[in-house]
Amino acid sequence: MPQVVLTEECMRLISQFESLTGAGSRDCIVDNRNERIIFVINPGDMGLAIGKSGSSIKKASDVMGKRIEVVEYSADPGQFLRNCFLPAQVTAIDFDTNEEDQQVALVEVRDEDRGLAIGKAGKNIFKAKVLAQRQHDIADVQLAQNEMA
Repeated sequence: MPQVVLTEECMRLISQFESLTGAGSRDCIVDNRNERIIFVINPGDMGLAIGKSGSSIKKASDVMGKRIEVVEYSADPGQFLRNCFLPAQVTAIDFDTNEEDQQVALVEVRDEDRGLAIGKAGKNIFKAKVLAQRQHDIADVQLAQNEMA
């Protein structure tokens, strides 16, 4: 289990997010490059975090002045990666080790979801890589190239 170290700013943001939404959060990443804050929320708290018609997440976003994204935590690395890539549909995940003996995840998504999985300027794959490293000690996340039929 990797050790997640929260900065003072992240602890403040988590506290603020929890009081605004009622959803418990276990990690937070301030992604200035993409003008967003990513929260890893406790399993089962997704409904609370988003709120009716998105009201909770919108309110939190307005108060914090940045777009907010939430990913539901899972102790299972495969399920956690699936959550990172939502709404893109993950069809398969293989775990491998690289030359440095670190874990690497090869994620396959449906062809039509490939652009969604990568995201504008690679922001979704970036989110998955950072969160997988912090939460499950996965060194890298790569999108597998689907075989052409």
